[in-house]
Amino acid sequence: ELVQFLLVKDQKKIPIKRLDMLKNVIREYRDAYMEILNQAGRILQEVRKGPGAFGVEPPQGLTLFPPQTFGLKLVEIDPKVHSYILVSSLPCAEANHPCRDKEKEKMGLLVVILSFIFMKGNAVKDSALWEFLRWLRVHPGEQHEIFGDVQKLVTEEFVRQKYLKITPIPLMDPPQFSYQWGPRAAHETSKEDILNFVAKVQGKSPKFWTSQHNEATAPK
Repeated sequence: ELVQFLLVKDQKKIPIKRLDMLKNVIREYRDAYMEILNQAGRILQEVRKGPGAFGVEPPQGLTLFPPQTFGLKLVEIDPKVHSYILVSSLPCAEANHPCRDKEKEKMGLLVVILSFIFMKGNAVKDSALWEFLRWLRVHPGEQHEIFGDVQKLVTEEFVRQKYLKITPIPLMDPPQFSYQWGPRAAHETSKEDILNFVAKVQGKSPKFWTSQHNEATAPK
């Protein structure tokens, strides 16, 4: 039941809190919370193919698990509130950037934003980010035919999903903000993958950007 709950919640890519798991799934078994969570994590990590759980055909009308490959890792991204995300541990078919089957256009824009932030030293002012997006003909104050409300997508949806992190810049009038990678981005992609993406777009070797290449390939 917890596996199903995590899979459904993760479809919106919003971090899943321990409190919600206790309230909606664990309930009276809260004393065994960690044991149940660890078991769910092990099930999600398994790569299984076929019609149902463990490759067993379920009875008609009953699907124990979706007919899909899991290969997902349960990651705690905020120890203070105990919130978790699911991260694919399988090779990504499209350059290892954080892209699943749904909303690929939005994820494509996200990859471009993550690339811009990394290439600019891992943090950019909001004014610089909006100027960059306008250069790409994506205007924050207008309704985009693919991305919809771009400003809401960037400042609310990507932030809520923990792809981006916004920090106020002190002593700025009018207020300004700094954009950085969020914890989900750091788990779902890597600086090396992003640098390779930029190099492919620019038609250059990743080593052309010396400091970024050194940072991206530095031992973890």
